[in-house]
This record gives sequence, structure tokens and C-alpha cells, in this order.
Amino acid sequence: MPTKEELLKKAKKPGEDAMKLHPFYQGKIEITPKCCIRSLDDFAIWYSPGVAEPCLAIAKDKQLSFDYTNRANMIAVISNGTRVLGLGNIGPEAAMPVMEGKAMLFKYLGGVDAFPICLDTRDPKKFIETVKLLQPSFGGINLEDIEMPMCFEILETLRREMEIPVWHDDQQGTAAVTFAGFVNALKVTGRKINQVKIAMVGAGAANICIARLLIKGGVDPANIIMTDSKGTLHKGRTELKEKFKEKWEMCEKTNKGNITGGIPEAMKGADALIALSTPGPDVIKKEWIQQMAKDSIVFVCANPTPEIWPWDAKEAGAKVVATGRSDFPNQVNNSLGFPGIFRGALDVRAKTITDEMCLAAAYEMAKVQEDAGLDADHLVPTMENIEVFVREAVAVGMKAIEQGVAGKILTKEELRKQAETMINRSRNEVKILMDQGIIKLP
Repeated sequence: MPTKEELLKKAKKPGEDAMKLHPFYQGKIEITPKCCIRSLDDFAIWYSPGVAEPCLAIAKDKQLSFDYTNRANMIAVISNGTRVLGLGNIGPEAAMPVMEGKAMLFKYLGGVDAFPICLDTRDPKKFIETVKLLQPSFGGINLEDIEMPMCFEILETLRREMEIPVWHDDQQGTAAVTFAGFVNALKVTGRKINQVKIAMVGAGAANICIARLLIKGGVDPANIIMTDSKGTLHKGRTELKEKFKEKWEMCEKTNKGNITGGIPEAMKGADALIALSTPGPDVIKKEWIQQMAKDSIVFVCANPTPEIWPWDAKEAGAKVVATGRSDFPNQVNNSLGFPGIFRGALDVRAKTITDEMCLAAAYEMAKVQEDAGLDADHLVPTMENIEVFVREAVAVGMKAIEQGVAGKILTKEELRKQAETMINRSRNEVKILMDQGIIKLP
């Protein structure tokens, strides 16, 4: 068993390696051709004069842009750098490493071509207008690392006014993966979803969206107690009515007992804790976990450092502990969700990504791990399991077709074949580039 010092050293290593390898590669993605170039004569097909014919065809029918260009598999990863990871408002330039990383994960895990775009504005109306102007170039939009409350306005407006799927990964993506892990944590601890009592620490975009999905998935909202920096959310927090309508929604829906106080009061007697708040490790105290129900579920998912170290949570009595980090067991991280979810949405040319599509992905994610073996240290699959992304894509595509939001109808078998082809192609491409020395090893 590693010592606490050894575990702490391990936790710091990814950051140290990142500072060496980011300047080594000078970025994580690049653009390469996907068509054959047998000789320079082929440029007459791919560019002038031949390219005029597909241009004219698209001018007559804009939907052909999904068939004649890469639009059907191209999304934009868009941020303004106002809430990057747990680092806060560090600006659009400083957000680029995250957006590039996101684009890389989209490609490698989901076979989705993603282009990072960081906008230099904190004006939600300018942000919305810019994204809408980009619509002809992309098959979908992934919003990322935008502060609240503007993130809610941006997402709601773009989902309503655009004809391609728009989602905010910090809201819907986090919610889907957290729900998958939570469903399996309930199985491990022998609890029923409609009876579980949950303390939710942090009332930002992620936790509010998680709460909404939990309720849609069967959790009784009366049994949820959420806290922000000023204490629990309850019907007496009328100052939130005008300024933070999403928080006020939680005040009205949750905390039936109208419990006041702070984090300790919210956690007392709770079966589960879902924290997405300030990076730790001392945001959640061991003694607060000791006051939870026996064999509690503890999700501490702040980045880059969880609200409490997992080993301390276990010592305090938690049976199941999950974080957002890949170097601890039970990584509840968006990367398990967005590549497969977007793969499925793009493959059926969905007009939106609904809550039901997110739930379908979450249940499939949970089932993949259950099929592989479920226990306290294995709630959700790891990113190494290619099957999770394929099965999510199929589940999402089928749900989109069922809900009537798909522009292209495929069978379950066709969806699976498409997902497998695109994901394997991306992984094989990286392997070939590494084997050939085009991508150099550090």
C-alpha cells in the first residue's frame, strides 16, 4: 500500500510532465489531408477548377455540405477562458491548451474532428452571435469553460436558435458521466435511486446540470441539499431570484426540509456527496464525511485537486470515492462521455442533444462497466475501453432517432459499424504516425 507521501508525489507528476511536453510538441493537434493525393494533378479535383461543381451543388442544397465536405464530422470546441478547469478566469489564450486537449480527445476517443476556438469576449451576446456565424462550417458545437451565469444563457440561446447540436460539456457532459458513476455507486452500496439523500457541494453550472439529470433519472428532489459559497440553497435565499435563476430553481425544487447552514449541515446523514466546487484538498473535512450515512458515496470532482484526498475520505468511512482524476480509481471525467455522445449525434445528424440522449449514454456507460465487473473501485469504464464510446454512440443515435431529432436514420448495426470504423481509424492513424516517427517520442 503506497504511503500518503507517495500518493501525493504521484498526484503532482502529471503537471510536472505537462510543463516538459507541451513546449516539446508545441501543441497537441494539427490538420492533415484525408483525401488521396496521387500527384499534383489531383489538385484540379480537390481545388480549382473541379471544386466548383460541388460548390454549385451545395449552393442549390445546403444539406449537401454534410456529404461533400468534412462538416458531418467536424465540430468546434469554443470557450472564452472565463472558467478554465479549477483555475478560474485565466483568459482565452491560457484556455487554448485545454481546448486543444479536448480536440485531441474528441479525435482519438470518438473519431470526431474538433477545432479549438477561443473567443476574446465576456459579452454573452457577442459570444452567441459569433458561434451562430460559424454554423455553416460545423456539424456541432462543444461549449467549454465559460463562467456562470452567462454559460446558461449562451447554451439555452444557441440550442434554441441553431440547427446543429450545441452542448456545454461542463454542464451536460459532466452530468452524464456523473450520473453513470452514481448509478453504479448505488448498486455497489445497495441503495435505491428514489430514496437516496444527496449533499451537493457547489452550485455552479456542473452541479446544477447534474442535479437536473439526477431528478430526471429518478432522484427525489426533496432529498437533495445543495450548497454554494454562502450556504445551503433553500426557499429563504430570495436574493437569488433575480440574479441567479438557476440557483433559485434549485431553492424551489430541492431541500424539502429547508435546512440552513453550510456544507457540514448539508452532509449530515447524507447517503452521498457530489462535490464540484473549489479545488482542495481541505474543502471537505474528514469529520463531515464521518457524519454521513454508513458506507457513504463520495464524489469529489474539483480539478485539478479534489476537495478531499480519496484516502482521507476512505479513512473517514466512505465506501465509494470518485474524483475527476485519471491517477485515482473511479475517474468521473467528461472524457468518458463527450466523444461517444457526439459520435452518435453526428452519425445521425441530430439537430440537438437532448437530456434523454444524455441519459441513454449514461445508462450505457454504466452497463459497460457492469458487464466488465463492478466494485467500489470500478464504477465506470476507463478511457482505454474502446467499447464504451462505441456503445454510447449507438445508444445516443438510437435515442435521437426515437425522439425524432435525427436527420439521418440508421439501424443499430449501422450505427455500431460507423462508430467502430471512425474510432479505430483515428487510433490507427496515431499509431502509424508514431511508428513512422512523424509524431516523435519525447
